[in-house]
Amino acid sequence: MSKVIEKAVVALNEKLAESDFGGSAKFVIEGEGSVVVDAQGARAGDDEADVTLTADADTFQSMMDGDTNPTAAFMSGKLTVDGDMGLAMKLGSVLG
Repeated sequence: MSKVIEKAVVALNEKLAESDFGGSAKFVIEGEGSVVVDAQGARAGDDEADVTLTADADTFQSMMDGDTNPTAAFMSGKLTVDGDMGLAMKLGSVLG
C-alpha cells in the first residue's frame, strides 16, 4: 500500500470519527489506489460503493488539510463524482 493511501486512511478515520456518515464511499486517488469508507471506517480497498470520488493526490491532500473545499474542488473539475450526489454532499460537509 502506498504512503498516500496509508495517510488517507488515517485522515479519513479521524474526520469521520465524530460524524454520522451513513452509506459507502470510495475515494480513488489517481496513481495511488483507492480508499473505501463505510460503517466500519476507512480502509484501503476497491469495493463497490454508493458514490465514487476521484481526484489527484494533491487535490485529495488539500481537501484533507482543509485547504480545499470539496464542493469547490468538484465545481472546478479537480474532483469527479460518480453515484449518489446527495451522499457525496453529506461526505463533503464532513470533510470540509
